[in-house]
Amino acid sequence: MGLLSWLRPRGRVSFYHAKDNSLLLTRKSEKPGADEKVTFTDICREATPSKCNLNPFLFNGHLQTAYTALKYDGVPVYYKRTMFESDSPAFSGQFAMDFVVEPYEMPKDDVLIDSERKYTQPSGLPERTSFFSEGEVAALPSDDTKPMLVTLHGLSGGSHEIYLRHVLHPLVADGNWEACVINSRGCAQTKISTGVLYNARATWDLRQAIKWLRKTYPNRPLFGIGFSLGANILANYLGEEGETCELKAAVLCASPWNLEVCSLNLQRTWLGMEVYSKTMGSSMKRLFEHHVDAIKKNPRIDIEAVRRITYLHEFDQAVQCPTWGYPTEGAYYRDAASTDSLLSIRIPFLAIQAEDDPIACREGLPFHEIERTPYGVMMTTSWGGHLGWFELGGERWFVKPVNNFFNKMAKEIDLSSPSVVKNPDLLPGHIANHSDPTKDPDTAPKPEFNAMRRRMDMKLTY
Repeated sequence: MGLLSWLRPRGRVSFYHAKDNSLLLTRKSEKPGADEKVTFTDICREATPSKCNLNPFLFNGHLQTAYTALKYDGVPVYYKRTMFESDSPAFSGQFAMDFVVEPYEMPKDDVLIDSERKYTQPSGLPERTSFFSEGEVAALPSDDTKPMLVTLHGLSGGSHEIYLRHVLHPLVADGNWEACVINSRGCAQTKISTGVLYNARATWDLRQAIKWLRKTYPNRPLFGIGFSLGANILANYLGEEGETCELKAAVLCASPWNLEVCSLNLQRTWLGMEVYSKTMGSSMKRLFEHHVDAIKKNPRIDIEAVRRITYLHEFDQAVQCPTWGYPTEGAYYRDAASTDSLLSIRIPFLAIQAEDDPIACREGLPFHEIERTPYGVMMTTSWGGHLGWFELGGERWFVKPVNNFFNKMAKEIDLSSPSVVKNPDLLPGHIANHSDPTKDPDTAPKPEFNAMRRRMDMKLTY
């Protein structure tokens, strides 16, 4: 019994949410008139397996995280790419969106030009990725009602990332889902056309992509998922959109919610600095060098200073701060953090975190904030690392709650029926009042809490 227990150790699964479980959704029934109300919390619990059995040889967050670096490509997902020119006057340039398609025979030679928009593209696209032809782009619009998942990858990643494909492959396998990946500028072999890379609060390309998807697929319910830094960006987008958000629900996976806390956590240990921060800094330096011909034209960037950096926070000092006008990387992290953003989200969202994640550390998780909104549930596991959760055999446990959640929301919940908050007075920003005859009149200031107030005012119009 002891050996069997060691071979199948269990990680603890915990849920954090508002105590009153007041967000009500409508669950569809096959019987007319038999639809029932269900709490969003119950949906999240139903979607999550009760057991979190991971690989016993990867028995802590460091081993789970390190295992993600192994070159394993057993999850084939095929993409077709199209390019977009930004419609934001403050963030000009181009970005790529990859659509999941049926397997196809790859072109023998690299396609260097997007035939629809004539954007130049470096050779060597990610594996199983090629451009849409002009005719294929013209045929994209559809009136179908299939649910569609919009995906954001992690730091310096792209649609090719294996953690991302682990989610997309089973979700689209039965033909009932469509999916696409928004590649951050310069990532996944996209060529930047200005000297500006993406940052942790750069929601402009995501906003433009979702507007285009809504126009192109007017009847499709849209859902979103972000991984790591992509989850932070998605949370900021959801908060900015608030009640006007076009997405029906979202998953935020391994998000570094409080970027400053996560950065300081990395800097306080040898592993944090010399393994994680150094590895991520090197990844961003490679991305930088890949686009150095464009970036060196940016008068704010000291090219040689960037080449001398070692760690991720040094890269942010040398690139993000001068690019966006932040005085320090701490100011950038505080401004781009999504901890407060979740208080402005007005669609159902599930956050999935591992408490032993060495990058999106437990100290940065929004335990108190998630209890102040009826729209969110945070599910944590005691074990799993950063985007790891590896089981014996190489599968990832987190794929199960993610795909169960999306299938429940898309197939079981009546998306045409609006969610209902039983007690709107408990929404974030409400000022408590415990008046009684023995108390003085409430004369304290009554400012309106704005979770999306930013220190850097981009003065953008959408």
